[in-house]
Amino acid sequence: MALRRSYTATVERNVIWQGEFASEPYESAWASEAIFFVRALDVSPDFSGIARVQISADGIHWADEGTVFDLPTTVDAVTFGRVTHFGGWLRLRGSLKDGTSITVLVSLALKE
Repeated sequence: MALRRSYTATVERNVIWQGEFASEPYESAWASEAIFFVRALDVSPDFSGIARVQISADGIHWADEGTVFDLPTTVDAVTFGRVTHFGGWLRLRGSLKDGTSITVLVSLALKE
């Protein structure tokens, strides 16, 4: 039995998201499954927002993969989105309620 290869990358650290946002893209063609973890480091009052996973063959042109999840609404809370069958690149894109912001730590756990 072969040991599965895995890797966790921090794609955003202490980044403030407001309005429309997109995370840094990450090349992940070798992996067969991925989980985005989003941890709230700071959240403005009345915060609400969603994130959707996007995929890309080249890291430049993006398409929604279909996975959508709510962002955390309290400090130190964590939310996540799982994906399989994706292209060579992954990122998160989303939108926040007007006038609100969130400071995030985003990790991408990849597994072969």
